[in-house]
Amino acid sequence: MRLGVLAGLATASALLPAQASVANAPGANLEIALVTYGPGEVYWERFGHDAIEVRDMASGEAINFNYGLFDFNQKDFFLNFARGRMRYMMGADATDQEASDYSAQGRSITRQRLAFSAAQAAALRDFLLWNVQPRNASYAYDYYVDNCTTRVRDALDRALGGVLRAQLRARSGGQTYREQTVRLMSAQPALMLALDLGLGPYADQPLNDWRESFLPAELQAALRSVRLPTANGQSHPLVMEEQVLAPNRLDVPPQYAPDLRLPLALAGLAIALLLVLTSFYWQPGYLLLGSLYLLAAGLVGVTLLALWLLTAHQSAWANANVLFFNPLAWLLLPSLWRTRRGMRPSRFIDGVISLQLLAILGAALLHLLPGTVQQNQPWLLFALPVWIALSWTMRRRR
Repeated sequence: MRLGVLAGLATASALLPAQASVANAPGANLEIALVTYGPGEVYWERFGHDAIEVRDMASGEAINFNYGLFDFNQKDFFLNFARGRMRYMMGADATDQEASDYSAQGRSITRQRLAFSAAQAAALRDFLLWNVQPRNASYAYDYYVDNCTTRVRDALDRALGGVLRAQLRARSGGQTYREQTVRLMSAQPALMLALDLGLGPYADQPLNDWRESFLPAELQAALRSVRLPTANGQSHPLVMEEQVLAPNRLDVPPQYAPDLRLPLALAGLAIALLLVLTSFYWQPGYLLLGSLYLLAAGLVGVTLLALWLLTAHQSAWANANVLFFNPLAWLLLPSLWRTRRGMRPSRFIDGVISLQLLAILGAALLHLLPGTVQQNQPWLLFALPVWIALSWTMRRRR
């Protein structure tokens, strides 16, 4: 993704008139290619990027059109990011310049030459030139269903008359939104855990190849199996040629998402054991550890509820992790500190503890029911021993 919306659009507007051969060439002279860039090192680059290259074969001039421009200096950028109302923009750049930038970052570059007819190539070129105009370039960004790759995919599909959608929707995808997100963010564990915790059941729905092609690498792979019908009833591959223009020099993301169940289960057991031991032998440590957990659980719960009720982040709605982490935790803080004087919890606090344990039991039972979607077992395994330890240590002085 390239930073600077204004700079990008200024480049595009200055570039297009100079590239008259691309803008005005007959469709028979145009070559269409999908250019895919591998994941980068910065967190917003972890999903990779891609662009549509339109090349005039007569002159050799080429432009890359992409949908990944955003600007940190945009008004209320971070507020809109938190609310799920981000605006991204389309831009254009000289193919050679863009390739040089990504190659310098150590990111792989792969070019797939596509079998577009003259009419299809001209139609795609005309649509992209219309789309890159400032009044048409902005769009409401969504990480999974409307991003810089789905826009590229949709533009290709539009020019091909719906062939991509028809064929890719008929094939099952390999992984879910959650698995792809965790896999690609695994190099940054803290952010990976935060994203996994914040994703709701929407992220665990089964995907077909069409929906899974929200990722550049998945779209690149999906195009290899697409076939275009011919007038005589036969078909031919969409991808005519695939070239690696620059090798990857960065760490490669794993093929599959790491299994978080054992690490989080062990972390939960460790915290639970520390709570029990410190409640017997080091009361200040017990109060500190218990308070930190309750504060964090309440804060996470408020965040999850805000994402659900106050934002447009559909992938975070109806998150069952609120059964483990919720503002009820804050109600237990005064009673936790009263345990240092040997005071028993009130009936109200007993009710809060019982309600929390019932919520966790309900979350566990949900996984036994058919049709359960959200895959939050790692967080269940983390929270269950901690809540049991807290409940027991707070009530054991009766």
